[in-house]
Amino acid sequence: MVIKKGKVKMSAFKNHDVQSVNLQTTTEKAFSYIANPNNLPKWTGAFSQADEKSALLVTPNGELEIGLETKSNKELGTVDWHMTMPDGSVGVAYSRIVTGPDKNAIYSFVLIAPPVPLEQIEGALSAQMLQLKEELEKLKSILAQ
Repeated sequence: MVIKKGKVKMSAFKNHDVQSVNLQTTTEKAFSYIANPNNLPKWTGAFSQADEKSALLVTPNGELEIGLETKSNKELGTVDWHMTMPDGSVGVAYSRIVTGPDKNAIYSFVLIAPPVPLEQIEGALSAQMLQLKEELEKLKSILAQ
């Protein structure tokens, strides 16, 4: 990332990743589960605890208490998370649940490269991409039950 006269300019490296998974459940059930921040520790490796206002982020150096805001819209199928780090920087994750042609849910997740301090704590985007792939498979397994 290059900062120029108060503006952030991204360099040529990849700054996001988009992944999706077919879920063997209805869109309604998937939305209800995913939009509940209390469920994050059940299907993600990133959080050991989460609620409507805060979370414990799991890092290689231990757990980090962060602010967590879940913004969801059932009609649009969107579930977004805004994570405020102790230094005030904000990381975001965007996701959407839609109905596929087989009437089951399709869940897509946009992983944005973390703010620089978070990247140093949690690891590089490539490591987060691998973690996300595992998390989506875990979510698929949970919602298939």
